[in-house]
Amino acid sequence: MPSLSLVVPGMTCRHCLRTVTASLRDVVGVISVEADVRNRTVVLRGGVDAQAALDALRACGFPGRLASVDLG
Repeated sequence: MPSLSLVVPGMTCRHCLRTVTASLRDVVGVISVEADVRNRTVVLRGGVDAQAALDALRACGFPGRLASVDLG
């Protein structure tokens, strides 16, 4: 299954994690969201457009950057 890994530097607590994951769940194509506050990373699984995911992060106040793409 395809996946995107994102780095979200501003995600520093559980409240941040909930905001980020809720926003990313609404992106078209997302099947699952796995977030790690300690490493400030998020992995999205499914046919997700990277720019749509980054736009969703920016819109919820947590700009991020693409770390990797796995076309799986």
